[in-house]
Amino acid sequence: MKAANSNDFGHVLCVRRRALNLTQEDVAGVIGVNRRVVSELERGKGTVRLEIALELARALGLDLNLQPRS
Repeated sequence: MKAANSNDFGHVLCVRRRALNLTQEDVAGVIGVNRRVVSELERGKGTVRLEIALELARALGLDLNLQPRS
């Protein structure tokens, strides 16, 4: 899936979390943050630390690949 902005990225995280039948609280506990942080990421809030966003993606079994636009 492509994520062109923070809203897209958050949507991808939310869809994946739901596909795994996990709650926001479940994944928050795994990565050691408050459930509110997961909620903010899923809603596309752009001020969440990149490190936390990447950690959440990894916890959901997602890889982030950067490549040049064609």
